[in-house]
Amino acid sequence: MHIPDGYLSPQTCAVGFAVAVPVMATAAARVHKRVRTRHVPTLAVLAAVCFLIMMFNVPIPDGTTAHAVGGALVAILLGPWAAVIAVSVALAFQALLFGDGGVLAYGTNVLNMAIVLPFVAFGAYRLISGNASLTSGRRVVAGFIGGYIGLTAAALCVGVELGIQPMLFRDASGAPLYSPYHLSQAIPAMLLAHLAVAGIAEGIVTAAVVAYLQRANLPLLKVNHPGVPIDAASAAAGRSRRLRLRPGVVAGAVMALLVVLTPLGLLAPGGAFGEDAPEDLDLHALGLSKIPEGLNQYNGIWHSAIFNGYDYTRDTHPAVGYVISAIVGILAVGAVVYALAKVVALAAGRRGSANDPAAPGRVRT
Repeated sequence: MHIPDGYLSPQTCAVGFAVAVPVMATAAARVHKRVRTRHVPTLAVLAAVCFLIMMFNVPIPDGTTAHAVGGALVAILLGPWAAVIAVSVALAFQALLFGDGGVLAYGTNVLNMAIVLPFVAFGAYRLISGNASLTSGRRVVAGFIGGYIGLTAAALCVGVELGIQPMLFRDASGAPLYSPYHLSQAIPAMLLAHLAVAGIAEGIVTAAVVAYLQRANLPLLKVNHPGVPIDAASAAAGRSRRLRLRPGVVAGAVMALLVVLTPLGLLAPGGAFGEDAPEDLDLHALGLSKIPEGLNQYNGIWHSAIFNGYDYTRDTHPAVGYVISAIVGILAVGAVVYALAKVVALAAGRRGSANDPAAPGRVRT
């Protein structure tokens, strides 16, 4: 899902930024309408969870990998605009600190995972959940289907973006300059991996958290569901079964467990489609005599990733490097999202005060 540099032309990357930047700016302007000050820590935690989830690569036949994102969950809990912020920040740190996803391709990765995924997932969730009560099992099913469809839609976008490169960008001899995979290859490869594995993982994560919050923290679930009724009988039954552990404690424990388990991502190196390095490409099978010129030129253009490949030990202790990377990542992503949301909330509060003639400190004439 993370497109590395070199697989997309500079023109395609420019289009990605042209779409992503205005949407990110709009998200920053609108997120305060749902994410009040007291929910800022929740947004920071969810952004960190997205970062963690994306570290769990799942092996797919033919040697490639896939992973869930968590964007559907953020969209359902705090709204798709909040998901844009959370996933975009996570993707930025993955590209800059960990070399996961390209710097030039950042805008396109944001488009796929931080825009298409959460908006499609939330739309599907709203369509399927309908007017069901907040405690209805229908919302759990809607969460699963929304996550599944959202991730699949993002994967389809990746397949199209990669698949059009050989059609649009060739050298004088007719050889592809960037991604060598045509639509007939890229789309099936992306859809198979995400329809069969990663989409299910995204759906399960989303549905599981919705089901848990129905029993443990209805106020959080209600943040993005204004006016949605609550089945009093189901809520009362949930309270009678509720665990004594606070949701915050459970969230901390789950994140700690995810950090410990992150080295499982090492089990899926993924090289069949050249994700790790262009040298992994099977040139003979692709009918190429050499690595595509543009791919070779731009791949690895960013050389300042401190934890490149989620490691800093130069493969001497990869599991330790993976865990350290996870800790650094969740702290960095969480802190930046927290600070960004605070700034947005503060700016929105000041604008509201300036527009309110009855606000304290204003003299009415």
